[in-house]
Amino acid sequence: MRPQPSPSPWLSLEVQLLGGDGESERASLNACTPGTNIVMDGKFVTDHCIPATVKKTFHGDQLVTVEMEVRGGDVIRHIVDGEVVMEYGKPQLDPKDADAKKLITGEGLLLKEGYIAIQAESHPTVFEKIELMVLEP
Repeated sequence: MRPQPSPSPWLSLEVQLLGGDGESERASLNACTPGTNIVMDGKFVTDHCIPATVKKTFHGDQLVTVEMEVRGGDVIRHIVDGEVVMEYGKPQLDPKDADAKKLITGEGLLLKEGYIAIQAESHPTVFEKIELMVLEP
């Protein structure tokens, strides 16, 4: 068994949970892809942040049901209150990114597994509950 490279904190597939400012509209559950790329609607996407296709703004303090459906490297769905707002697949390391280059092996660029992390960058975030479920293929 060969040793695995340490994951870089700068590489990820991120789901942005954004609240509203009370006035302006802005999408939540956008995808951000530092050091990675995705395929969406059959197109290879290299943009760093991709807005959700359904723009829902959540103003003020409220609980919102968010689901992430991840089926390996095949399909990833962002779901809010039962509505799919983004779907993509084939997440992969970006060979142009210096941190990603360190992790690229002869097995290719596609990402099929990884870690789950929760991070708040600028505002307090409250989670009523977090569940992880194994999905049937």
